[in-house]
Amino acid sequence: MRSLYRSDPRSTAIRLLACAGWLVAVLAAPPRQGAAARTIKISTWNLDWLTARPQGDPALPPDLHHRSDAGLRQLALYAARLNADIIGFQEVDSPALAARLFPPNRYHIVMSDDHVVQRVGLAVAAGLTVTRHPDLSALDVYPPDAPHHLRTGLDVTIDDGTASLRILIVHLKAGCRNAALADRRPACRTLARQLTVLDDWIAQRQDEGVAFLVMGDFNRNLTPSDPFFQQLEADGPLTLTTAGRASPCWGGTYFIDHILLGNQARAWLHPDSLRVLTYDARDPAQAPDLSDHCPVSVGLEMP
Repeated sequence: MRSLYRSDPRSTAIRLLACAGWLVAVLAAPPRQGAAARTIKISTWNLDWLTARPQGDPALPPDLHHRSDAGLRQLALYAARLNADIIGFQEVDSPALAARLFPPNRYHIVMSDDHVVQRVGLAVAAGLTVTRHPDLSALDVYPPDAPHHLRTGLDVTIDDGTASLRILIVHLKAGCRNAALADRRPACRTLARQLTVLDDWIAQRQDEGVAFLVMGDFNRNLTPSDPFFQQLEADGPLTLTTAGRASPCWGGTYFIDHILLGNQARAWLHPDSLRVLTYDARDPAQAPDLSDHCPVSVGLEMP
């Protein structure tokens, strides 16, 4: 993979461009004229252990940095700068905390019903209708008596009055970013089991013929040649919006946060609309109240 400008992700160019905040040219073409045309900005953002639980809570890592009120206000400023219509977020403990970033006067918050700290959720702008489906709880492939559990997937349909879009928000198992799916390490074996669950969900949407997308923290450097992605495509083509690019987040890295489009949603994608909102700080140590992930966005024109 290469950067958003197809250069080395840690090159001088990418570091300079990262400082600008937004990368890639503006949307390649303006929206079609007419009442039916509407461009929707879709984003995914891992917010890095956003919780109000006290230090020492057994569900938290002992060295976890807790956000200050000032840090939450800073994150809210970045959320306002992001200015997206639909934000799939990860690692948030409660709707109340999500509302600190995505205010109720503009967004409706929907979150998974599992009991982990790192829940997934969705912030949906006013004017869009949300239909909730059962959580994809099968993504928690651990046994019921496991001391810790994996995140479930949030499954919703968004409707703007003329078209609908099925959305699944995921946060998959960490620890197998590049290894073969047959790797016998526990993290890779767990991720392979989650792949089967995700593949089944995508196959159902392909069979139904509905426009859909899957987004979130895959904890995987997906590429078109990755067997993980190829298995997801087994029942029909998908658009991997981050394909061939690398992220400028925190100076340059490879994407693990992805947005995948299926069925009609593939045709709704604005060419070259991939964006990464970077932080003003150059080093995560300079801004501990931010996140170790940057928001990743694309533009869709729903008919």
